Amino acid sequence: MSKAEITMLLYEFLAGQGNGAASHDRFWSEDLVYTSSSGKVMSKTDIMASCADAPKIDESQPRDPETTFTATEILVRPCGEMAALTFRLVAHNPDGNPGYCRNSGTLLRRNGKWQVITWQATKEPVPE
Repeated sequence: MSKAEITMLLYEFLAGQGNGAASHDRFWSEDLVYTSSSGKVMSKTDIMASCADAPKIDESQPRDPETTFTATEILVRPCGEMAALTFRLVAHNPDGNPGYCRNSGTLLRRNGKWQVITWQATKEPVPE
């Protein structure tokens, strides 16, 4: 069951990126260590602060197209109350040029829910 739960959690997180703080709050654990594709190390507090600093969206105004995200090559390896997750992140950019990252994370099941405790993102080079 944990493979399906974690895969669904990933899909919900990627689909909820436009929801900002709520999506991030559910996905990341309080003791998260996140290493971005640029090598920056962040905590959940850092991520939540960046959500709070994001400009507020006025739903009554037209918006520019936004980047959306999907995942392929998803592999979940459960080990009791812990699981390893790896996948290829696909960024669907408004200009039509996709971007790709290889992501890996460790999730821990606490109080009946899975959350990410470590994360590593590695940007794939643009093909020549």
